[in-house]
Amino acid sequence: MTELAIPELSLVALIGVSGSGKSTFARENFGTFEVISSDFCRGLVSDDENDQAATADAFDVLNYIAAKRLSAGRLTVVDATNVQRDARRQLVELAKAHDVLPVAIVLDMPEQLCIERNEQRPDRDFGARVVRRQREQLRRSMRHLAKEGFRKVHVLRTAEDVAAATVVREKMLNDLRHEHGPFDVVGDIHGCRSELETLLGTLGYTFVRDEYGRPVDAEHPEGRRPIFLGDLVDRGPDSPGVLRLVMGMVRAGNALCVPGNHENKLVRALGGRQVQVSHGLAETLAQLAEETEEFRQEVADFCYDLVSHLVLDDGRLVVAHAGLKEAYHGRASGRVRSFALYGDSTGETDEFGLPVRYPWANDYRGKAMVLYGHTPTPQAEWVNNTMCLDTGCVFGGRLSALRYPEKEVVSVPAEKVWYEPLKPFPATAESAPDLPSREHDQLDITDVLGKRVVETAHHGRVSVREENAAGALEVMSRFALHPRWLPYLPPTMAPVATSKHPELLEHPDEAFAWYHSAGVTNLICEEKHMGSRACLLVCRDASVASARFGATDGETGAVYTRTGRSFFSPSLTEDLLTSVRSAVEAAGLWDDLDTDWILLDCELLPWSAKAEELLRDQYATVGAAACSALPAAFAGLEAARGRGIDVGELLERTGARISNAAAFTAAYRRYCWPTAGLEGVSIAPFQVLATQGQTYYDRDHGWHLRIADRLVAASPRVLRTTTRLEVDTTSSESLAAGVAWWEELTAAGGEGMVVKPLANLARTRRGLVQPGLKVRGREYLRIIYGPDYTEPQHLARLRDRNLGHKRALALREYALGLESLDRLARGEPLWRVHEPVFAVLALESEPVDPRL
Repeated sequence: MTELAIPELSLVALIGVSGSGKSTFARENFGTFEVISSDFCRGLVSDDENDQAATADAFDVLNYIAAKRLSAGRLTVVDATNVQRDARRQLVELAKAHDVLPVAIVLDMPEQLCIERNEQRPDRDFGARVVRRQREQLRRSMRHLAKEGFRKVHVLRTAEDVAAATVVREKMLNDLRHEHGPFDVVGDIHGCRSELETLLGTLGYTFVRDEYGRPVDAEHPEGRRPIFLGDLVDRGPDSPGVLRLVMGMVRAGNALCVPGNHENKLVRALGGRQVQVSHGLAETLAQLAEETEEFRQEVADFCYDLVSHLVLDDGRLVVAHAGLKEAYHGRASGRVRSFALYGDSTGETDEFGLPVRYPWANDYRGKAMVLYGHTPTPQAEWVNNTMCLDTGCVFGGRLSALRYPEKEVVSVPAEKVWYEPLKPFPATAESAPDLPSREHDQLDITDVLGKRVVETAHHGRVSVREENAAGALEVMSRFALHPRWLPYLPPTMAPVATSKHPELLEHPDEAFAWYHSAGVTNLICEEKHMGSRACLLVCRDASVASARFGATDGETGAVYTRTGRSFFSPSLTEDLLTSVRSAVEAAGLWDDLDTDWILLDCELLPWSAKAEELLRDQYATVGAAACSALPAAFAGLEAARGRGIDVGELLERTGARISNAAAFTAAYRRYCWPTAGLEGVSIAPFQVLATQGQTYYDRDHGWHLRIADRLVAASPRVLRTTTRLEVDTTSSESLAAGVAWWEELTAAGGEGMVVKPLANLARTRRGLVQPGLKVRGREYLRIIYGPDYTEPQHLARLRDRNLGHKRALALREYALGLESLDRLARGEPLWRVHEPVFAVLALESEPVDPRL
């Protein structure tokens, strides 16, 4: 067998005259959808694969499909004669436009064989002259295919060659997705060998030295490996020493390395090319002149063979000297290599004569973490899931590494200023007030507008409709807090199935039965407080709030509603956060949870603290009107009955309405009590959502409520306990106790309870299980459905409740909430955390019965 090697991601041009067997070869060696046939495209546009008049339109279609496949990172094979240079040039340009490698597979079959094959096909009646003309065109251009831009050229000259050929797909040189780390990614070294030794020693590496005591290799006892981000040489005191160590580690398999622009220039200089000896190259060449010719050749070969960038850890990590935008990840072209070495220049120069780099990281929206160097910065900071690790060691700054996947920066100081930069380098961020501020809060409207799909770890893809996104943008831009304070929005709560009890719409029996049927037998019932759902984010102090959340004006957190609005003014919010912060401190949670901030799911009481306007305009007016009008109507009906008029049925119905109105007024008044500032306001925490680097949805609700109890014990005046009861659905006694507890809560005027899986996050073979079902009391539902909803005729109508859409919505919002918490805990950039948060708000615009 003859192996034809092609890159896994490439544009393959099959080249050969009509009858050479290209289509058969493609069918036997490539997937059905990988091959785009010019004949098939002719058929698409003209219903005739041999209609030469449709050729131009056919190739428009072919090029369009090929472009879409290449954009998606898929191998693409073009099955056409491609014997003319112009046709091939279009394919090479298409490959370059998508930064993939063009490959040519030529079927240079004997002329007579091709003529005989065409004669056997009735649809190929163009005769031998066409084959001869095509073969002459192919012969004239075959030896120029490499110059045309094809990176690989395979030629098969006989039918036996074709039969013996097999296509082998080669991994791209930059494809190290199978390498999972752990890694220590090291920024620009620039000849600072001593600092490199100190850094590697700090990271736990042990050195192997040659007979002269020079380090030639280093290993980590835990199997960690450094990834060097290039610019190993120039400016510093010992570029050969750095090269000797890095080359030895790479050769031994103990390190990886990508090239920097300084290595690129060094290779040209060592190869005898004319280069400008500046920016420290002179020092490197002088140092290398003292080494052996063999060593200099090893350096030239090593630097020449370095791959522009590497994709690692299943695509989660990308390393390149100057960084790399997402469209170039895993691609191969001169454009990609140039970006990886030099970044994206605006074409301008600054006052020091240095090129002005376009800040590509500010616009980065890729899923992969990108680590790079090239542009020295006083300290390594995250910008949209990217980090520059060049902290200017050679200029007197520091040599830095990022431990991956831990995301911990480790730095050692420079021993001295080894090289005076053209542009003054600040040793610290504080000494560089003219530097641009951090961009980790940078958001873009295109991140949320239009129809979008959000990938979630627990529920797959969640779609957001364009019109819903527009509605969410209105709320977010006009009423909500800054997105940095909204790392999570709670989901809507799914209602329980309609009760079989004749006088009730909701009852615990249905919640217990639903979870039991889903295989969840251990439940917890939590008191449903008479308040508003609230999220409370509190930081240990203002410095933490500033460093972690980009806070300004001394903010230390937020207390906000389900739609992201602040409950209180900034001053009252800070007063409330101070009380909660004191409780967290007194309860010892900062240390126990190893965090400087905490995000809590809570209920804020009373309901009137948020919904005073709703209560006054919607509920109080209804109650006042009913209590005013109905007694007068009742009195008039009694007078009419006294005169002998038969109004008994109407009188009875009016009397019932008076009782219902009184019950309605009593129901909503339970949710109101006087508050002055924060006086009368309380918080009932019931779940720890996230802390620094950690989420807690895998902890059972018992754990969460015990944490809440510790907070309440520390500040009982501000914080309120959430009562609860565990229920086992396999025990009739436990079920009866759960029902009795609900009846006790609602009889005392309580809203009801929420039934949840005790384990918290629960899954079945079908996927996520509802995180909770609300079971509301008979009198509370009077507020929702109106004073007279308990009348038989109304109850019969209200039993026909469409719950499916609401439950599906609750599950999608729950998954989005978990996704935002995961992204928050992983320290992902704000736009990534905000994406699922915004999607929750957008889904709130879905047309669902609000009474559910």
